[in-house]
Amino acid sequence: MVLSGCNVGIDLKISLANYDDLHDAKSIIALMEEYALHPFGGGEALSDHCRTGLVSALNEFPGAFSILAYRDGGAVGLINCFTGFSTFLCKPLINIHDVVVSESARGLGVCTAMLGFLEKEAKDRGCCKLTLEVLQKNYTAQAAYRKTGFKPYAMDEEFGQAEFWQRYL
Repeated sequence: MVLSGCNVGIDLKISLANYDDLHDAKSIIALMEEYALHPFGGGEALSDHCRTGLVSALNEFPGAFSILAYRDGGAVGLINCFTGFSTFLCKPLINIHDVVVSESARGLGVCTAMLGFLEKEAKDRGCCKLTLEVLQKNYTAQAAYRKTGFKPYAMDEEFGQAEFWQRYL
C-alpha cells in the first residue's frame, strides 16, 4: 500500500512486516532501538538479547504482527501489535504495544497513516476494537491518537478511567 500526501505530500509504503525478511527485521530493530533510547521508551539501549532475538520471538508468538512504514526505502515508522480478545463483545481485538515514528519523520503524518492501515487490517480480521497505552505526559502521542479516534477508556465516567498497571515476574 502506498499512501501519498499525509501532511506534507510525502509518499509512504505501509505494509505488514515480514519477520522472515532481513530488511524488515533490521528495520524493526533499528526503530525499536531509536524508541528505546528516547526518554518515553525508557532511555536505554535494547539489550543484546532483545536486539538479537526480538524479531524471531515476534515471529513465533501467536497473534503478533507488525506494521512498517517506509519513506524513500528507509524505515520511518513501526507499530507492534498483539491480537487479544474482548469478552464483553466476544470478538478479537488488537492491542497496540509499540508505536514508533523516527525523529526524522515526525510531524509528517506517519503515525496517522499507520493507524489508518491498522484500522483496515483490524476490520479485515473481524476485530471489535484497538487498544493502546500511552504515558500521561506524552502529549504529542496523545494528540496523534486522539486525532485518529482514540480516547481514554472508561466504562462509566462515574467510576473513572481505566489505568494500565504492571507487575514484573
